Amino acid sequence: MAKYRYHFLRFPGGKPKAVTLSYDDGMSQDIKLVELMKKYGFKGTFNLNSGAIPPEGFTPKADKYPPRLHASVYKKLYTSDVAEVACHGYAHVPLHLVPPVMISREIIDDRKGLEEIFGGIIRGFAYPCGNYTDEAIEILKNAGISYARTVHSTERFDIPKDWYRLPATCHHKNPRLMELAEQFDAPVKRDPRLFYLWGHSYEFDDDDNWDVIETFFKRLGGKEDIWYATNIEVYDYVTAFERLEFSADNMRVYNPSAMDVWIGLNEELIFIPAGKTVNL
Repeated sequence: MAKYRYHFLRFPGGKPKAVTLSYDDGMSQDIKLVELMKKYGFKGTFNLNSGAIPPEGFTPKADKYPPRLHASVYKKLYTSDVAEVACHGYAHVPLHLVPPVMISREIIDDRKGLEEIFGGIIRGFAYPCGNYTDEAIEILKNAGISYARTVHSTERFDIPKDWYRLPATCHHKNPRLMELAEQFDAPVKRDPRLFYLWGHSYEFDDDDNWDVIETFFKRLGGKEDIWYATNIEVYDYVTAFERLEFSADNMRVYNPSAMDVWIGLNEELIFIPAGKTVNL
């Protein structure tokens, strides 16, 4: 009898783990957060409200929240080597409180506004205040959005299954943050791990605890077995993995996507180039 052969996801380079960040609202504290991300080699996604971006030369008064950044600062700050830009609703309106036509405007107008600023194609979304409905999800799909992050925390490292109800591992305020980081850093036998961290950078000023995120970065930064990625990079890679086509005897695999993919096969690492068939 032939030996049973099972395959599982491995990230680029055959790495078993990935870390991604997701931070909301585009406040001035993002400048310091991006500096720390660059220092420790992390990448992430910044969810912005294009309708709340102040005009150049205008400085809004900081009441409850600090000032948002101008578009010219955004373009310099959220560079492709560290950050993805995603939608967060044109005016940050909770989607469960408004009719479908306004949901559509919140999504489409935000996407158009951000694409005008940054160029390229904006494909990600984070729900304002974490609120959504099934109807909002259908509108997101029709608007060309590939994934949408909730505020739900699993305290797990699972690979996402429902990209429009995307949970995080935890918020950075979670008291178990470093305990979870320790668990994540343990050796992987088979199942891949994704640590998905979210929050708002202004909270580090509010709570006077920038040491929390820097401690996390120090603990998980610079690891050879971790892929540091943006949200859309994780989505694209996992989607490419899920599109792999295997022969009936599991002895060949075809990669129909335009992205190279790695898999684990029993105890081996297998590289499957884009558009190629590989004998296993």
